[in-house]
Amino acid sequence: METTRRKWLTQAGVLFLGAGLAGLRAKASPVIEPVYFLPEPDDGPIRLSSNENPYGPSPMARAAMAESVSISNRYQWQMVRDLISAIAVKNNVANENVLIGAGSTQIIDTVIQLAALQKGNFILAEPTFNRWTSAAERCGIQKMLVQVTEDKRHDLTAMINAIKPDTRMVYICNPNNPTGTICKYDALVAFVKEATKKTLVIVDEAYLDYTNETSLSSLLTENVNLIVVKTFSKIYGLAGARIGYALAHAKTIERLGQLQSGVNVGVSAASLAGAIASLKDTDFVKESYLQNEKTRAYTIQQLERLNIPCIPSYTNFIYFSLQNYTKDFFDQLKRNNIEGTHIYEENGKWSRITVGTMQEMKRLISAIG
Repeated sequence: METTRRKWLTQAGVLFLGAGLAGLRAKASPVIEPVYFLPEPDDGPIRLSSNENPYGPSPMARAAMAESVSISNRYQWQMVRDLISAIAVKNNVANENVLIGAGSTQIIDTVIQLAALQKGNFILAEPTFNRWTSAAERCGIQKMLVQVTEDKRHDLTAMINAIKPDTRMVYICNPNNPTGTICKYDALVAFVKEATKKTLVIVDEAYLDYTNETSLSSLLTENVNLIVVKTFSKIYGLAGARIGYALAHAKTIERLGQLQSGVNVGVSAASLAGAIASLKDTDFVKESYLQNEKTRAYTIQQLERLNIPCIPSYTNFIYFSLQNYTKDFFDQLKRNNIEGTHIYEENGKWSRITVGTMQEMKRLISAIG
């Protein structure tokens, strides 16, 4: 399988170089041969902590980013427009419904500024992705937590009931990080339609590309209070390039843009080039999806064999209980040079691990077995 994957990556990269990236290569610049696959370490550190794609960036993205270095002395306004257009086409919205930023976290920070124009509170699940919440509280809005259900799903009924007159924002991570669960589409649509009558709703779809589920982007052209957040950090393998985007009603995008020093200018030429190329490299995305499906299934099977029950995952990570695991899980990781996370819920000793390559996950199972 490893030989097949490397052959696929090589072919994809060669095809891209043959086609070229219009307007990107400077006349005097040499052709830079990209690396077509990422070698897997035999005994080096394994990072299974941040839900990164172990196979990316894609061959097309690497080639485009390498070429972009020669034009990084200029502001790339046309590339910004090209990326916005490509994102709009992919999500079946208009250009005016798109705002890009340096990672989805920067986009969420801008939404926080919008929500905090009036003091109040914001609502999110517990646990969920929450690194942005300290910034929100410092902006003057208070955090309100709604515990996930017993099967680790968003409790949408409890969240709608938690909305008060001074609620400025509700955050839904779907699929949810760290639990890996997903809201049923019809239930989420009903929730959004009701909640947005009262407040802003952010739906963070960072991991939706690892599913066959439908995005909520089709709702935003008629709903000024819905903001869908997406990223190139996960299945596209551009976590270090820092590029994400918001999809929202044109009036909402305008309001968000007014809170940026320069609208859509926070992304580098290299990141723009990588994102544009990544949207074209559909073979890489499909292969990343398939590899994740196979490796995730193997890992869940092996964890449960070791008496570590897992929550069914719709993502590139797994949420599991260490309640009945008799060894020191985190010490085992440390001894074997593997980077994991921590305990998210003390009741049940719930933790999370990223799905890496098959070789990496076999090393994980060997380390904790």
